[in-house]
Amino acid sequence: MMKASDLLVRCLEDEGVEYIFAVPGEENLDFLESLRNSSIRLVVTRHEQAAGFMAATYGRLTGSPGVCLSTLGPGATNLLTAAAFAQLGAMPMVMITGQKPVRASKQGAFQIIDVVDMMAPITKYTRQVVGSDYIPARVREAFRRAAEERPGATHLELPEDILQEETKVGPVKAGQARRPVADESSVDSAVKLLREARRPLLAIASGANRTRACARLREFVEKYGVPFVSTQMGKGVVDERSPSYVGTTALSSDDFPHRAVEAADLIVSVGHNVVEKPPFFMEEGGGPVIHVDFGGAEVDPVYFPQVEVVGDIAESFRRIMDRLERPDHWDFSHVERIRGAAGDLFRPRAEAPSFPLRPQRLVSEVRSAVPEDGVVSLDNGMYKIWFARNYPAYQPNSVLLDNALATMGAGLPGAMAAQMVWPDRPVVAVCGDGGFMMNSQELETAVRLELNLTVLVLRDDAYGMIRWKQEEMEFPSFGLDYGNPDFVRYAEAYGARGHRVEGPDGLRGLLKHCLGEPGVHLIEVPVDYSADHHILLEEIPELVRKLQVPGPSASKEV
Repeated sequence: MMKASDLLVRCLEDEGVEYIFAVPGEENLDFLESLRNSSIRLVVTRHEQAAGFMAATYGRLTGSPGVCLSTLGPGATNLLTAAAFAQLGAMPMVMITGQKPVRASKQGAFQIIDVVDMMAPITKYTRQVVGSDYIPARVREAFRRAAEERPGATHLELPEDILQEETKVGPVKAGQARRPVADESSVDSAVKLLREARRPLLAIASGANRTRACARLREFVEKYGVPFVSTQMGKGVVDERSPSYVGTTALSSDDFPHRAVEAADLIVSVGHNVVEKPPFFMEEGGGPVIHVDFGGAEVDPVYFPQVEVVGDIAESFRRIMDRLERPDHWDFSHVERIRGAAGDLFRPRAEAPSFPLRPQRLVSEVRSAVPEDGVVSLDNGMYKIWFARNYPAYQPNSVLLDNALATMGAGLPGAMAAQMVWPDRPVVAVCGDGGFMMNSQELETAVRLELNLTVLVLRDDAYGMIRWKQEEMEFPSFGLDYGNPDFVRYAEAYGARGHRVEGPDGLRGLLKHCLGEPGVHLIEVPVDYSADHHILLEEIPELVRKLQVPGPSASKEV
């Protein structure tokens, strides 16, 4: 016989769980006692949302579901944003929530909401465990569903009295499974289109960010020289120092990568899901698009590929490469012109001596200071556009950003999870002052965990992204300004080291210093977004329109 809470821990250990990120409640106490002597490390956070963001990021980086824990009612509702973050961003995560006793509750409806139904629209799988004998199967299925393509969030509700039961059952062991491979005819169709094309283009998205797929795509680009654009969540799948890299699609249209899209007569879309902003737009009667992914394409008004190669991405590209010799008529001469024009625009601004720092200078300074294997975790704000466009990612998952739910508040917890997964790699969180203050209390968690972490807080005293949109729509400035604490003293109050950039040349050296010192460091960086409206909405579109590339395809809207 075994206590059900002990069985739950054994099942989690069998799934390889290293950490549980948690804000526990009284309904979880039996589970906590069972965890106390287990191999699993309990990481107590200051808010359930941060626990969920950390679990989701752990899943994103490892491929194994991250686990987070909350109590019932308000604890469970606080996980909702993190659940959506994991589900839309395809990050494997298992949430465990408590519940009052279900067999003989004596507290009426106090704190009780239907958590299972609440989780249903934003998870792949959600169940209440109604008896201790069900624990092994429910845990195995939650982990299986969270990790299988397309990954996402799952949820289990464990009532207090169920965890106190005795049971004789044991864990359900994971079976062996291999991803299906694409059928031969679809691979042949893709190869035929590649042979016939003159200017093919790879569009690499988040679904390609898997270890084997990354390696195969790098091999494909190196062998054939096919140019590629990446979506924001596809950054780093192929080293962006490659001469074949055209850019990241950080804007919806009228940017330099869109000129490569316009010139392409065939697009190979790898790992794209319509949850993420599209890297290109299709129109009826246009040129062909090949969809390569683990699952079929979700048809959308601007995405309806003509050929689908459905199966393991790495295996699909291996088969394509086995059949394809590089055609002599491929012409990529326009790529260098696009890259050169983009660099000519960015370079002078990356060296601008103005202060507060312009975002282009900020991006350049961070890239110069962060080592090749360093990780940058971005919150959501105006600066994210510039990091996506102009911060070259050298390795997979070295730039963590969210272009699916695109929630504020995830940058700091995501950086903390990255430092736990990769303790020997330097990690930098880049947060706007708005997003940082949504989970700033997790500085205490980072200090308590003795993480080595540097946090840049970009200060403009406003919700800058919304202000930019407000200006674009020609509305007067209203409702988006706020005050801020002294961030240096704020960091020190949590036991972190606080720093402040005082001039245009101060960030790079200060950032290198912080990355070389142990502990948690916060750097306050005053920023100025005032020129972004002109650059993004006027100057870039004008330069893009003047750029000479091969004639546009009728299938793309630029």
